[in-house]
Amino acid sequence: MPRTTTLLSATVTAAVSAIALLPAGAGAAANMTPDYEVKLLMNPATTLGSDNKPTPAVLSAFGAPSTVTKMNVQFLDTSAKDIYDAGWSPRIRKTEGESGFELTYKKRYPVGAGGIDGALSDANADGLDANDTTYDAQIEWGYQKQTLSISRKKSATRSGYSGMDLPNQSDSRSMLISNAPDQFDDWLGNGWGTGELASSRIFGPVLAKRSVGTWKGRELDIEVWPIKAASGTGTEYLVEASFKTTSRATASADHDALQAYLQSKGWFLAQDSLKTQQIMDRY
Repeated sequence: MPRTTTLLSATVTAAVSAIALLPAGAGAAANMTPDYEVKLLMNPATTLGSDNKPTPAVLSAFGAPSTVTKMNVQFLDTSAKDIYDAGWSPRIRKTEGESGFELTYKKRYPVGAGGIDGALSDANADGLDANDTTYDAQIEWGYQKQTLSISRKKSATRSGYSGMDLPNQSDSRSMLISNAPDQFDDWLGNGWGTGELASSRIFGPVLAKRSVGTWKGRELDIEVWPIKAASGTGTEYLVEASFKTTSRATASADHDALQAYLQSKGWFLAQDSLKTQQIMDRY
């Protein structure tokens, strides 16, 4: 056998042997590491006054001032909700006191029988993994339901708007299309996301108000969302208490503790928060 052939054979054999010694899954990207946002609903009948603002008792319990921060929010999707049905929610938000608009492209994964780690693995299989540091992973921890949200946020400006104004349909489409990240745009095929946005419409807007207090030494937000009633006339108020933590164990323990506290005050509403779904269904 020629020397070159012998050397090649030895090299191939060594390479195969090295591959065989690699641990299973070596080289695979790790799952994202999420933070946690506990979100519990409060009963508007017992927590809001006649002015649809949190009562003094609620504000006092969490050390929150009477001042609020306004947030104007709208989503874009086709009338058939093709983007939402694919698990994505492109959103534009204007927050009081901040310049420009915040654009968010959010992909949701339900937390099912596989638990939180199973949902993170589902996202990993779709290419949303720890290697991509431009996305943030969060577990939204509600009353009984948990959801993994993976979000990419960008900012945009557009002349002709002031105060809490949100962009019109044409400008909203333009901003979301020009800033669309690849994972969203190519989700169901090359250019899928921007193609859907090109024929999208506005769902909303909803002008929410946030009061900032504290609970157990951490920030606790109380948000009031006036959402069009399911009947099509009138307004329903969604009141949400939420806090964030980087610890899964803390999220679990303090989820139960906050629920118990709200129940003791007669303020708890035993439902999961479905505000995005309600906005998509009612506007």
